[in-house]
Amino acid sequence: MHKHYSSDKNAQILVVLLKAHGIRKIVASPGTTNMALVGSCQYDPWFEVYSCVDERSAAYMACGLADESGEPVVITCTGASASRNYLPGLTEAYYRKLPVLAVTFFVGYYGIGNLVPQVIDRSVWPKDTFKYKVELPHIKDDADFQFAELKMNTAILELTRNGGGPAHINLATTRGDFSVKKLPEVRVLKRINYNDQFPILTKQVKRVAIYICSHAVFTESETKAIDAFCKKNDAVVFCDHTSRYKGKYRTMLALIAGQEKYDSPLCFPDLLIHIGELSGDYMTYGVLKGAKNVWRVSPDGEVRDTFHKLTHVFDMQEQTFFEHYAKHPLRETVDEDSYLNACIAEYKDLYEKIPELPFSNNWVAKYVAPRIPEKSVLHLGLSNTLRAWTFFELPKSVSTSSNVGCRGIDGVLSTFLGASLVQPNVLHFCVLGDLTFFYDMNAIGNRHVGNNLRIILVNNGRGMEFRLHSHPGQRLMGEDADAYVAAAGHFGEKSPDLAKGYSQALGFEYLSANNKEEFDIAIKRFLTPQITDKPMLLEVFTDSESERNSLQALVNLKSEVNTKKLVKAVVGKSGVKLAKKLLNK
Repeated sequence: MHKHYSSDKNAQILVVLLKAHGIRKIVASPGTTNMALVGSCQYDPWFEVYSCVDERSAAYMACGLADESGEPVVITCTGASASRNYLPGLTEAYYRKLPVLAVTFFVGYYGIGNLVPQVIDRSVWPKDTFKYKVELPHIKDDADFQFAELKMNTAILELTRNGGGPAHINLATTRGDFSVKKLPEVRVLKRINYNDQFPILTKQVKRVAIYICSHAVFTESETKAIDAFCKKNDAVVFCDHTSRYKGKYRTMLALIAGQEKYDSPLCFPDLLIHIGELSGDYMTYGVLKGAKNVWRVSPDGEVRDTFHKLTHVFDMQEQTFFEHYAKHPLRETVDEDSYLNACIAEYKDLYEKIPELPFSNNWVAKYVAPRIPEKSVLHLGLSNTLRAWTFFELPKSVSTSSNVGCRGIDGVLSTFLGASLVQPNVLHFCVLGDLTFFYDMNAIGNRHVGNNLRIILVNNGRGMEFRLHSHPGQRLMGEDADAYVAAAGHFGEKSPDLAKGYSQALGFEYLSANNKEEFDIAIKRFLTPQITDKPMLLEVFTDSESERNSLQALVNLKSEVNTKKLVKAVVGKSGVKLAKKLLNK
C-alpha cells in the first residue's frame, strides 16, 4: 500500500513550511499524537529523519545537529510526559541560541484539565526554553488555516532571528490516514535583513502603493527616500491623518475607498508596502485587504499580517528599504507618476460630486479642514470624528494626531493637553464627540491648560458611531440602540448649559452653533490664527439623522454595477457556492 502525507491539516501546513524554509533535519521520538508529522516526513525523501526514544536525549541531539550543521532542527514527540523531557535540552538551546523547533501535539482543548489520559497542559513553559511559542487548534475553516500558516511561519522565522534560538509549536491533531498525495498551497513568509539579498518580483506588477498607518514624524531624508522610491516605481502613498508623511506622493484614499457602490481599481495594488503602526481609517484599511501582495517594513522586524496577504517582513529602517528600491526599481520601465495622477484625478472627481451636506460632523470637517491655520496641530477623536475628517485634506503645514493605539475614548483630551504643553506658542485644535469629551472632561480643568487650546465638541447626545447606517447597532436595532449600545441621554441630553458652564468656569471662551448659519459666525472667531487671551470651546449641536444622511451622501457619490456584489446580495454566499459547483460539473 502506497503511503503519502497525513490528512491532518496542521501537519500538512507544517510539512510545506519546513520544506519551504529549507528545514530537513528531524529528531523523532515514538508516539501516536505526533504520528501525522512523523509519518508525512518519513514518506518524503526531502527530510532527514533520526529516531531517539529518550526525549531528553533527543533535544540534546538536536542541539548537536544544529550547532554542527548550522541548520534548524525539528524535535517532535507524543503527549503525556514526553514533552517535559525536552526542557533541559531547550534550555541549552535557548542560552546558546541554537535553532531547535519543538513540535508537540495534543488531541484538543477539551481534554486539558478533564482527566483525559495522556493529556497535559503545555500552554506555559519556562521563559528561557523558547523565543516564541504558539498553540494551534484543529483547522475547521479557511480562517483557521490562514491563522495556522501565519503562526507556524512566525515560529520558524524566530529560529534564526536576532542570533537565533528555540521555538515551540503545539498542535491539535486528528487520527487521519496517509492518503494525501498533494500538499495544500501554503503562504510562505520571509524575513529580510539589510544585509540579505532583497527579493526581486517575478510577476508583472502594475500598481505599487505604500500604506502609512500611524507614524512618527518623518525626517527630511526619510521623506526624500519615499519620494525617490515612488518616482522610480510609479508608486503612490496612501495616508490618513495619523500618517504624517507630507511628501509629493501623499494621497488620502478614504473618499475613494469608502464608496459603497463603486470599487475603484486604484484601491487594489499588486504590491502594498505597509509601514507604521495602527490605522484609524477603516475605509482605506478595509479596501486594501484586496491588495494582491503585502510587504511589511519595520525596524522591529515583527510579523504583522494586517491584510492576510503578507509574504515578506523587512527587518530594517524604512529609509534603507526605500533607498534600495529607488536604486534597484521593482520594474524596469514605468510611466512616471501615472498612479499618483490617477488617484488625484479620481479624488477630485468625487470631491466635486459632494452635494450640500446636512449639518453634521462631516459637514464641519469639510468646512473647517482647509481653513485650519497654518503650522497648527490637530488632534482628532475616534470613530465618527476621525472618519469624517479623513475624507478631507488639511493644509500641508498642519500636523495631526489621534489615539489610534487602542482606539479608546478615555484619554483624547488628556493626550491633546499633553501635546499642547510641548509647544505653548502653537495653536492646538481638537475635534471630538460628546461621549469622548465628557469621559475625559477633567483634562480641561488641569491648571496647566494654556491659551493655545481650541476644542470643537460635536454634541449629538450619543455615541454616534453606533447609529450610523453601516453599524450593526443601527442595522439590527435602529433607535433601540440608543438605550445601551449608543448610550444616548447622558450628560444632560445635549444640554446647552453643561459644557458651557463648565468650560467658562475654567476660563474658556465658549462658542456654540445649532445650525450652519450660527456655525459660520462662530468659526470665524474660533479660527483666529493668533493665540487669544483664553482657550476656546466651540460646541456644535447635531442630530442622528443628519449625521447618518451626511455619511450616506459621502459614500454614495459614484455607483457602478458590480455583478459579484449583486449576486451575493440576492442569493447569499451559500447560493454563490452552489452555483459554482453546478457550473463546474
